Amino acid sequence: MATDKPMFIDPHIHMTSRTTDDYQAMRSAGIVAVIEPAFWLGQPRTTVGAFKDYFSSLVGWERFRASQFGIRHYCTIGLNSKEANNEALAEEVMELLPLYACKEGVVAIGEIGYDDMTEAEDKYFRRQLELALELDMPVLIHTPHRNKKAGTSRSMDVCIEHGLDPARVIVDHNNEETVRETLDRGFWAAFTIYPKTKMGNERMVEIVRQYGCERIIVDSSADWGVSDPLAVPKTAQLMQVRGIPESHIQAVCYGNALTAYGQSGQMQEDDWLAPAPVDQRLLYDGSSVLRGQEPLIEADRNYALIE
Repeated sequence: MATDKPMFIDPHIHMTSRTTDDYQAMRSAGIVAVIEPAFWLGQPRTTVGAFKDYFSSLVGWERFRASQFGIRHYCTIGLNSKEANNEALAEEVMELLPLYACKEGVVAIGEIGYDDMTEAEDKYFRRQLELALELDMPVLIHTPHRNKKAGTSRSMDVCIEHGLDPARVIVDHNNEETVRETLDRGFWAAFTIYPKTKMGNERMVEIVRQYGCERIIVDSSADWGVSDPLAVPKTAQLMQVRGIPESHIQAVCYGNALTAYGQSGQMQEDDWLAPAPVDQRLLYDGSSVLRGQEPLIEADRNYALIE
């Protein structure tokens, strides 16, 4: 149901690493939907079973947990670039990907791309692009934290080489060095907002002021490190204070993510505008988000907020 309260999508946030308090704060701040990309968990996984369990949690428990706090959860499925360097394990993970990529709520293959730009990373990046083409799915690109400009250019070159439509590829972790080329080549340019590193929200305001809002996406990439799950609404608020047009704020903090990932056919605005009421008495495989607390039971969501 429509509301005059601003609504936000965080299209890159690792909720596996976040708490239920984060979900409550995000909902209160107006975040109605999140996308959780499959990523590196901080230390290498050593067996294919670890990947299987992780992918299962993204399409299962985490999707349920978000719903218990009134947030719609989607994910992307992929072999991340760091772990692509373990080729024996990567081969086993590649066998898993088609089994999970077609699950309900999966909106892209990702996040994939380069870390150190090794031969193994290139090999599995290309194979996953081919999988995305085979399944007709969008792609989420992880650009490297080192040699970012060269890595971003190379990522886009390889996408074009494999015949992907740039309009179906979201290139994330952009900065001032990469944004012009990303936009000029027709890709979506996403930006991860961190409290002290990478792209801060003040820098993000100036990028939108300079480049406008077309094909630009703001996200938090909040994970197990120092990060902020409220980065999207905070950036939107700063944009408003700094005089960015409301239509631009709405586009970069909500509408563009919906358009880009909606191409998967798995993500529609009605998912959160006309949702089922929250009922925290529900269980997932016998598990509850509660620990003795009174359950929240909404007779009619109507975009109600947890106070």
